[in-house]
Amino acid sequence: MSKKAAKLGRLLQGNCEAILGKRLDKRKFRRKIELLNIVKPISEYRRGGQRPARLYRFAAARFEKLKDKGILFPLEDREIMSCAIQVLQGDITRQAVDAIVNAANSSLLGGGGVDGAIHRAAGAGLVAECRLLGGCKTGEAKATKGHNLPAKYVIHTVGPVWRGGDNEEDRLLASCYRKSLEVANGLKIRSIAFPAISTGIYGFPKQRAARIAVNEVQKYSGDIEVIFFVCFDSETANIYRKLLK
Repeated sequence: MSKKAAKLGRLLQGNCEAILGKRLDKRKFRRKIELLNIVKPISEYRRGGQRPARLYRFAAARFEKLKDKGILFPLEDREIMSCAIQVLQGDITRQAVDAIVNAANSSLLGGGGVDGAIHRAAGAGLVAECRLLGGCKTGEAKATKGHNLPAKYVIHTVGPVWRGGDNEEDRLLASCYRKSLEVANGLKIRSIAFPAISTGIYGFPKQRAARIAVNEVQKYSGDIEVIFFVCFDSETANIYRKLLK
């Protein structure tokens, strides 16, 4: 155990003993402190798959039990999360995850960019199912099956068109990520892939959009184990990686 972890252990043990009004076994407490070596910024585990995700869930559950008793941990909130976040550069239509998110238009019937690519890869069955949904409002999300895609589901969300930043674009984009995660949670999804919503023909500034995306995902507290940001180009991927450091 490092000196930093040992010092933190003594601090936490003192707090816990004060709250509970009794002495604690140092060996039991040491196990909890060792978990601090596991809970590192999630971007360090980009290649770890689902194994570190389960590790995070285990560690977070243990920490939350202590926090409920009034013990506060000197860690940033983003470091105690229930899922792993990974950044990939590639084709979102080829991701073998439970669900991919489609940056759709309000008709949900296909368009350009990511939307068109997903519809082409999924086949005619996707647009047929989308016709039954009656469109989608900006900032909302609806789910369909994945049809010919490797993903089991497609979650369609309509991002805002960039109009200078004074027309609730930030709020609506944040809602896209939040609503998509809510839909995914309802479907019991364990892995999900997001594109960079609204940064294509809708013109949302990439840096600003990425900051909103990362912020919303880091606030997520549901059952998804792995969240991927799948970026079409290296510039966008590097923006996400820097934000997750």
